[in-house]
Amino acid sequence: MMNLQYALLSDSSWHALTNWQTPDTPFMSFEFWQALSDTGAIGEKAGWLPIYILIHRPNDIDSDATEEALFSSKLSSKQIGQPIAVMPVFVKGHHQGEFVFDHAWAQAYAQYGLDYYPRLVTSAPYTPITGQRMWLAEGEVLDADILKAAIAGVDDIAKQVEASGWHGLFVTPEMAAIAHAALPTDIDIEMALNSQANGEAAKPIELPILERQGCQFLWQNKHLNQDSQPFADFEAFLATLRAKKRKTIRAERRKVAEQGIVCQRKCGDAITEEDWQTFYHCYVMTYAVRGQQPYLTLDFFKKLAATMPKHLMLAQALDVNADIIASSLFLYDKPDSKNATLYGRYWGALGEYDSLHFELCYYQGIEFAIEQGLTYFDPGTQGEHKLIRGFIPTKTHSLHRIYDARFVPAISDFCAKDRMHMAQYREQAFEALPFNIDNMLTFNDSGF
Repeated sequence: MMNLQYALLSDSSWHALTNWQTPDTPFMSFEFWQALSDTGAIGEKAGWLPIYILIHRPNDIDSDATEEALFSSKLSSKQIGQPIAVMPVFVKGHHQGEFVFDHAWAQAYAQYGLDYYPRLVTSAPYTPITGQRMWLAEGEVLDADILKAAIAGVDDIAKQVEASGWHGLFVTPEMAAIAHAALPTDIDIEMALNSQANGEAAKPIELPILERQGCQFLWQNKHLNQDSQPFADFEAFLATLRAKKRKTIRAERRKVAEQGIVCQRKCGDAITEEDWQTFYHCYVMTYAVRGQQPYLTLDFFKKLAATMPKHLMLAQALDVNADIIASSLFLYDKPDSKNATLYGRYWGALGEYDSLHFELCYYQGIEFAIEQGLTYFDPGTQGEHKLIRGFIPTKTHSLHRIYDARFVPAISDFCAKDRMHMAQYREQAFEALPFNIDNMLTFNDSGF
């Protein structure tokens, strides 16, 4: 077994310790996280207090380092050996911006007069995107030893802040598989309950990693029959759908045009200061209609524009006076990266317009993905209405660790039943896909 240690850091000073691999999505890029931090979207005031678990191969002198020294933002090179990986953990007192809901678990704790908060969360904040949840040093590959060291760090944080549990959200299937193989997925309930009845805490290794599964909808840029070639254009995609669905989509796009609305797309540095101002006005309206404040500020989006413009695409809708009436901001991977994906994230409109949401959030995205040669298009969380537009139901994974063994049996049973329910949901959703017989897939719940 590889001898790995961890250190707990209170800031992102780890970034300068080595060369890090390019993350698998823009949402784990250092620039994205720096924008979140600089604009207050993460931090103590936002209720997203970050702690970074730095996993490293130890120096000989490292064994004498104290726990107080390790929980620091000023670690010396003598305390840190060769950096391997970093996993972010947030200390949270709420559930906002997560999209995997455990409110029922919090209610169960409250019924017994127990605190569910704080809780620990590892995720890309405000972003329900499946992806890596660790930064890996160049040349490293996520394996069981790295994950075990990360969970040991999680357990340490939980002990220090008295957290009820840890939640790793929208992890990759690979990370979920490693967790299943390397960590307990069940618990000796009788032993754990007896130890807690005697006033002893269950040892961390006795606590299981529980898994929940969900469903997202992904569009893929290829014919689904045997030739599996990327689409030449939007019409080539429509040709894979049943005639009725093709007619519906064409009718929706025609309704937009009949309202005198024209759509355009801008990328990177072509997006002007005025565009950002108008976009943010639209974005705020999405929350205002629900009586809420947006999570992200205009300054956040401007920082993205300054630091990662090559990952940004802005779709705009203009009325007959050439005024912008709606905007949709997308992020995307470099086209030459593996499984390059377009991510539809932030939308808003200044009024109600027939079919405009479908046009600006889905059809403009599909056209762009085809033009850029991107492999997938992830339009955002939830929504069966995506199915009839060719977005395929895909399994998502989240990992959970509960520190009060008395709640583990009920929560484990909940997760098992939830996985079964979601598997049935994904199969039923698959049956509603609109592809014609030459392009219909065989149901495969393992994902793409």
